[in-house]
Order: sequence, then structure tokens, then C-alpha cells
Amino acid sequence: MKMMLAENAVKEFVGANSFAHNPLCVRMNSHLPNSAMRTQRGVALVMVLLIVAMATTIAAFMAQQQGFWQREMENGRDRAQARRIAEAGIDWARAVLADDASISQSDNAKEMWAMQLPAIPVEGGEVQGYIIDQQGLFNLNNLVNNGVVSLPDLARFQRLLTALNLPQELGAALADWEDADSNTMSNGAEDEYYMNLPQPYRCANQPLSDIGELAEVKGFDATIIKRLQPFVSVLPESNTAVNVNFAPPEVLMAILPGLTLQDARQIATQIKTTPFKNTADFFQQLPKGVTQDSTMNLSVSSQYFMVTGYATQGDGASAAHALLHRTGTWATQVRKSLQ
Repeated sequence: MKMMLAENAVKEFVGANSFAHNPLCVRMNSHLPNSAMRTQRGVALVMVLLIVAMATTIAAFMAQQQGFWQREMENGRDRAQARRIAEAGIDWARAVLADDASISQSDNAKEMWAMQLPAIPVEGGEVQGYIIDQQGLFNLNNLVNNGVVSLPDLARFQRLLTALNLPQELGAALADWEDADSNTMSNGAEDEYYMNLPQPYRCANQPLSDIGELAEVKGFDATIIKRLQPFVSVLPESNTAVNVNFAPPEVLMAILPGLTLQDARQIATQIKTTPFKNTADFFQQLPKGVTQDSTMNLSVSSQYFMVTGYATQGDGASAAHALLHRTGTWATQVRKSLQ
């Protein structure tokens, strides 16, 4: 293709500028000295070479762009197919959770749904996924109930912060961020604080929608959020129960006043081999001196699950994340993100 463009360019130039085919040029050239004619021919030759070089460059550029375009089309197709496969993993999770609900009234890490799906080959790629319980974690939206701060839950969150070596003041700041009023708690923050920042914005005064929103709350930064993330969840309702079968030792210590971290670790270790079937059995295993607060909402079952599906297809890859809410048998999708 490059040679054809170059040849055409030469032919067009020669055809348009040939002295042999231009009568006027023939008559003029008959009166020119030999040196002038040679100069004229040299200039013409240089022009031909320049046109050939330009045509070759353009041909190479067009061929390169065509290759880029073709690869981009193929990558886009692969990404789209990988995305569809990853999203299919969410439906797989719904079916698995529905099957679990039909045969069990409790949830623990030894059940089939809690086991990570290994990479499964599919035509042109592979798919894998897993389901993570969200109610063994402390729900940050439990801090506020119907727009009003829940003081018992605030105290639990502050104990969790202490267990993680984080400032207790973060609890008040987050409670103010979520509650409906504009009254600033001790060590908290409302509009007066946020509107005086270099880039001002208003306090949300509503529940969190995602854990990433913590970055906007007074005192929270990337390091603190990373430290906190394995122990908390953001669910679309408040007053959700903590599933003790999935609770990390730090969360157990936070929700049970008087429970030491050492005792909480022993309980968590026991749960791995012998999960609790009901909360009565759990309370019987607690050491003496642990306060059983009447406001505590504990459970051995879960309704919220985070599903993650990964898929590759050719040179494309995609990940789908979805929060599912299981009521009854079939789980509904609360929110979803695709990467």
C-alpha cells in the first residue's frame, strides 16, 4: 500500500509538471542554457522525492492508526464481554444465597456460600468470585436512628476506635455528619466547621451512602479509613444486628462491654470450628463480668452480603461489586459498581 501511494504521487507530479509534455516549456527550454536546465531538473527531482517521502509517511501513519483502531475495537469487545460475565456472578450469588436460606436459619463461615469460588475457565478467559458477610461488621449507619444519635451505638463505635488505636473523637464527628440536626456534639462538627474549610461544603446530615464518604468527615483520612475498613460496613438502614459468627474480635469487644480483646479472640477462634446456632448459646459462652446490654442487637444470621465477581476475556478484564439484601429467599441488589 505504501509503494502504491508513493508511485501514484510520483506519477501525478510527473504528469502535472513534465517538461516533455508541456509545449510552452519546450519552447522556453530551447533558449535556456544547459546549466539552468540541469538546475530545473534537479529541483523537480527533489520535489518528487519529497512527495514520495510524504506519501510514504502518510501511508505508514494510516496503517498504524488502523492497527490501533482494530486493537481498540478488540479490547472494547473483550472488556464488554468480561463485564457481562462478571455481572453474571451477581446472579450466581443470588442463587447460592437463596439455596442457603432454604436449608439454614443461621449463617457462618463454614457454609457453602462463604467459600471463595475458584477461577473457572470460560471460553476465552476465566471467572471467579466470592460473597462476604456484611453483618459481622459494625454498621456505621447504626450511629443514628431516625435522624437522632444512638448513644449506645456511639459508645460501641468509640470502643471499636479505641481497640484499633484510633481517636475516639472520630465517633462524635461521624455522628454529627449523619444526624439530622445542626447541633454540634463535643468533638463533633456541623456546617460551621465544614463551611470554613478552604473548599467549603455542607454537613450531610444523613446516613452514609458508601465508606468512601468518610473522607469528607472531620478527622478521617485515607490512613484511618484503611485501618477502619475491615471492621465496619455501610448498610442502607440503621439498627441492624451484628452476626456474632462473623464478627472480628475487635467488633465483639466493642459491642460487649467488659469483654477483653483476649477473650474476644478466644471466642472468634471457637466460632471458626463450632459456629453458634442461636444467640442463647453465644451468651452462655461469654465470660463473667460481660455486660449484656438490652439495646444490643445480636444475631447468628445475616441479611446483607457483598458480592464480588472478577472476569477476564481475551485482553479485557472487569470486576463487579454488589451489595445484596436477602429478605426471605431471593436477594435484591442495593447498589452496584463496575470496574
